[in-house]
Amino acid sequence: MRKQVSLFLTLLLAGWLTAAPKIQQVEPLCWWTNMHTPLTLMFHGEDLADAQVSVNQIVRGKVVRGACLGLVPKTQHNAESPNYLFVDMEVNQPGTYRITLKKGNKKATCDYVISERRTGSRERNSFTPADVVYLIMSDRFVDGDEANNSTKDTREKADKNNVNGRWGGDIQGIINSFDHIAKLGCTAIWPTPMLGDDEEAWSYHGYACSDYYHIDPRYGSNELYAQMVAIAHEKGLKILMDMVPNHCGAAHWWMKDMPYQNWINQFPEFTNTNNVFTANYDINASEYDRLLSNRGWFDHPMPDMNLENPDLLKYFQQWAIWWIEYANLDGLRVDTYPYIEKIPGSQWLKAIREEYPNINIVGECWTRPAPAVAYWQSGAKNFDGFDSNLPTVMDFPVEEAIRQALENDGQGWGNGLTRVYDAMTMDYMYADVNKLLTFLGNHDMARITDVVKDKDLRRVKLAYVLLATMRGIPQVLYGDEYAMTSACPDPSNHSYLRAPLPQGAEVTEKMQDMYDFQSKLFQWRKSEPVLHWGKTMHFLSRDNTYAFFRYNENEAVFVFANASEEARTIPTGNYAEILGKYNAAGINPMTGEVVDLSRKGIKVPALGTLIVKLSKR
Repeated sequence: MRKQVSLFLTLLLAGWLTAAPKIQQVEPLCWWTNMHTPLTLMFHGEDLADAQVSVNQIVRGKVVRGACLGLVPKTQHNAESPNYLFVDMEVNQPGTYRITLKKGNKKATCDYVISERRTGSRERNSFTPADVVYLIMSDRFVDGDEANNSTKDTREKADKNNVNGRWGGDIQGIINSFDHIAKLGCTAIWPTPMLGDDEEAWSYHGYACSDYYHIDPRYGSNELYAQMVAIAHEKGLKILMDMVPNHCGAAHWWMKDMPYQNWINQFPEFTNTNNVFTANYDINASEYDRLLSNRGWFDHPMPDMNLENPDLLKYFQQWAIWWIEYANLDGLRVDTYPYIEKIPGSQWLKAIREEYPNINIVGECWTRPAPAVAYWQSGAKNFDGFDSNLPTVMDFPVEEAIRQALENDGQGWGNGLTRVYDAMTMDYMYADVNKLLTFLGNHDMARITDVVKDKDLRRVKLAYVLLATMRGIPQVLYGDEYAMTSACPDPSNHSYLRAPLPQGAEVTEKMQDMYDFQSKLFQWRKSEPVLHWGKTMHFLSRDNTYAFFRYNENEAVFVFANASEEARTIPTGNYAEILGKYNAAGINPMTGEVVDLSRKGIKVPALGTLIVKLSKR
C-alpha cells in the first residue's frame, strides 16, 4: 500500500496525473507590429493557472523549434479563477506563432497571428465638424441578407411580427444603402452595436454584449464588417463603432466563470444605477450616491463592469484598439459614458487616443443642463482637475431646446426659439463647441416629426436648417430624412420608432420631398468650412424668431428661423455690428437667389427659414 501511495505521489509531482489544460478563448484575437499599446493575452479555458508559456514560430506550415524572437512571453499572472491566465507579450515581427501552455507533461496549444501594421494607421484621420453622422439602428435598418436573420448558434430567432424582436437588419443592408446615405449628404455612419448579443429576448438593440470580439452572426461576420468599412471608404463614407464598456450582457461567456469576483460590480441583490451623474462632480454628493451611480447595474440583463479591476481595464483598452486596427475604423461612439467609473473611464480613452492621436470619440452623456454635459468633454476647465479624455460629447441641452421650441406655438415668455437662444448662451462652458454632436433625435427618443406641433413638416425642415448651420457635428437618425413617425400612438415606445427604412414604393412624395430638402442642405454644408469651424453671433427676439451668423475672417452664413405662425420681417438693422463686415448681398444656397440684406422689409414666411452666404467686403 505504501508503495502505491509513493508511486501516486511520484506521478503527481511528475505531472502525470495533473489535469490537462484546455484553451477555449484567446483575446485579443490577433495583433500587429509597431503598436504603441503593449499586448497582453487573456487565455481562458480549463486549468490554466501557473501554466508555463512558450512560443514557436510557424514557417510554411511547420513549427520551428528553438528561440523565437518574433513573439516573446515576458511576464504572466493568474486570476482568481484557475481557468484564466494573463500573459504579457513582446511583439517584434509579423508571423504565425504556436503558443503552448504546459502543466507537468500536459499541454494545450493555439496559433496566434501577428500582422504588419498598415501604413499610416496610427495617424488615421477621424470624423470632424465637417462631417454629418447618420445613425442606424442595426437590426431594424435594412435587411440585406435574409439568410442570416436566424442562426443556429444564437438563441433569439427573427420574428418581424414581434415589435420587440429581431427583424433582420444587417451589415449587407447597410452596404446596400451607402448610395442613399451619401446622396443625403451624410459622410459618417454610426450603427448601433453589432457585436454578439445572445440574450433570449430583446437582443435586437445590441447593447448587452455577449462577445466583445465577434460580430453577431445575425448581422454577418468580422470579415464582412471589415469589408463594409472598406467599401464605405471607397464611397467617401466613415464608420464609427458603438462601444459599451459600462456593461456586458448576462449571456456573455465569462459570466459562467469570471476571472475575478470584482470583474463586475456585485450587490447582495439586484441594484440599479441611480442615474445620478452629478455625483461625479457634486461637492455635496454622498459617497453612497457616487458609488451607486457608477456601480449599479443598467438593467437586469446588463451586469455592470468594474473598470477599476486593472485586468479588465487593460482588456477594454485592447478591445477598442483591436477593432479600430482590425476594421480600419474612423471613430467611436461610447454608450452611457458617465455610468463608468470616472478615473478608469478616462484611462480607457487615454490609451485609445495615445494609440491614435487624431481619433475622435463621441460619448453619450445624457444629462442637462449644459454645465453637466461640458464637464465630460476633454479639455474642460473642471474645478477638480478631471479630464475625461473624451473629445466629443452629445449636445442634449440644444436637442431639448429645439424640440421644446417646436412642440407648440411658442407663445409665452421664454418659449419658442428663445429656448434655443438660451441654450446657445451656454457655449462658453464647453472646451470645444465645434466638437459637440448636435442632433434632433436618436434611437432612444421620439422622432422629431412626432414631436413638432401638428407633425408639421415645415417645422421639421426648420429644425434641420438649425441642425445643419449651428456649431457642432450634426447627426441624423435614419428615417428622419423621410420624416418618419412612430407606428405606435405612443411615440416614446422605442421599439415602434425603430422601424425599417422605407424602400421603393414605400417612399411617398412627402417623404421624397423631405429627403431632397435635407440632401440639398447637407450637400451644401460640405463645402462651407465656416459652418464647420466658424464662430457664432446670435440675436435675441421675442417674436419666436432666431437669427445668427456663422462667421470667420473671410465669409459668413446668415440664418433666420421663423417658428411663428405668421410671416416675420427680418430686423436687418439690428445686425449692423457684424453685417457691416461683409457684403450685404449674398446667395441663398437653397434657391440660388441673390438676397440683399441691406434692403429693408425682407419677410420670411410662417414656419420658414432664410439662409444667406456672405463674402468679405
